[in-house]
Amino acid sequence: MQHVTDPIDRRLLDEFQRDFPITERPFQVLARALGLDEAEVLDRLTRMRATGRITRVGATIAPGAVSASTLAAVAAPEERLEEVAALIDAEPGVNHNYQREDMWNLWFVATGPDRAHVNATLARISRRTGLRVLDLRLLRPFNVDLGFRMTGSGHNIPAPRLPDPSALQDGDRALLQVLSSGLPLVADPYTLLARGLDRAPDEVTARIEALQAAGIISRLGVIVRHRALGWSANAMVVWDMPPEQVNRAGPALAAHPGVTLCYERNPVEDLWPYRLYSMIHARSRSEALAVLDGARALPELAGAQHKVLFSTRCFKQTGALIHAREVAA
Repeated sequence: MQHVTDPIDRRLLDEFQRDFPITERPFQVLARALGLDEAEVLDRLTRMRATGRITRVGATIAPGAVSASTLAAVAAPEERLEEVAALIDAEPGVNHNYQREDMWNLWFVATGPDRAHVNATLARISRRTGLRVLDLRLLRPFNVDLGFRMTGSGHNIPAPRLPDPSALQDGDRALLQVLSSGLPLVADPYTLLARGLDRAPDEVTARIEALQAAGIISRLGVIVRHRALGWSANAMVVWDMPPEQVNRAGPALAAHPGVTLCYERNPVEDLWPYRLYSMIHARSRSEALAVLDGARALPELAGAQHKVLFSTRCFKQTGALIHAREVAA
């Protein structure tokens, strides 16, 4: 990537976005793989977090495994865009908020411990902004494990698997919230994490391993900020097709090179007919459109109308909310 010229930084970002070591000194494992000492690995990650190249070293949680979430959108008047974005960002349950090129111009993800919490978040946003909120609930994921290769052309996405919520135990939600927020960048992060939860380190690492094996933790590793790393042409492409066509089109689109996310969501009658969603993260608009041209040629997508919404600004990007926080009415 043109934004990461240091070869060691590139390897750090490329090789450790998943399968992060679950051991007492995980950064020591990274250091051995990179031919560095532990302190330098920590210094590099701390620097990249401070400069916005990564958001955290932590976990992403499988959608619907332990909490609720939805993609939502509002049509903010241009003169109110900053005001409305700030009102959305103020909600603790909103973990992503992007401006996109469309009449529906602010797109955000609302998360919470249950559906009632998400509903309350959407209701507050609607009340405080005075705007209609599109609630576009996830129906089926085809690929939601976003990862970026800093070198080469592939993006190493593993085959999707269903999480097993029956693996959850008491205390796991608090643990997942901390992991979603990010591990401390210290030599013994799991020990420090366990201390904050008033639990034994061995117990905490055993639970992380179990939650990962159950698919509840979908990815543990370095979480990058793709725009800061040069993936600045990011297009959400939505497709209008009947449910039976989604059965064929979803897996085909998810497997198409250059498509980084793919899922089915509920349409909104008379407002938003689109059912199948895909994300293309590219280095340029022309590169993104070339990926889209290839996707449009897939026989499984024949006849489907589509709309392209390029993102123009990121207002917020954090981990999901799993534990409820108090919010003013």
